[in-house]
Amino acid sequence: MVRSEQHSQQVWEDFWEKQSIEQVYQNSDRIVEQITKAGDVAGKWIMEIGAGSGRDSFKLAEMGARIILLDYAENSLQLMQQISERLDQKVDLVRGDAFHLPFKENSIDVIFHQGLLEHFIEPDGIVQQSFNALKVGGINVSDVPQKYHMYTAVKHILIWMKKWFAGWETEFSIGQLRSM
Repeated sequence: MVRSEQHSQQVWEDFWEKQSIEQVYQNSDRIVEQITKAGDVAGKWIMEIGAGSGRDSFKLAEMGARIILLDYAENSLQLMQQISERLDQKVDLVRGDAFHLPFKENSIDVIFHQGLLEHFIEPDGIVQQSFNALKVGGINVSDVPQKYHMYTAVKHILIWMKKWFAGWETEFSIGQLRSM
């Protein structure tokens, strides 16, 4: 499938307006596990870029992390506000652009995103912005579709059938991620 443009903000406004949190696919706890393997998160500034529902960030907040949820879809931020209130967890919600993070360099302990890079034709700027905001010795977790995986084959069939919710997506090899 030819990718003619990046996904617009309206795609995500529509997605989060119609989406029930219970219907958002689960990723088990692999993101939380990867972050906590590196040590205790209590008191650390953790930012999720393209947070969507903030699912994993709320788990990290329970562990004492100071959470920043960044998304550019207002409907996503409203959903996360509702979840924050329901769970009685304080998180900082930021409406922003992943290509132009509104944070100082060397200011965040952990930055992660999942299901983000694959929706952009040239995602290198997102990765660069993440590393700029990350503290020296900080952790960056980029969860993306793998280039060589059964999931990818199924996804391409669904894209071809025009049944994939996001229209098109790309996937990455380890080498491509490292080069970014």
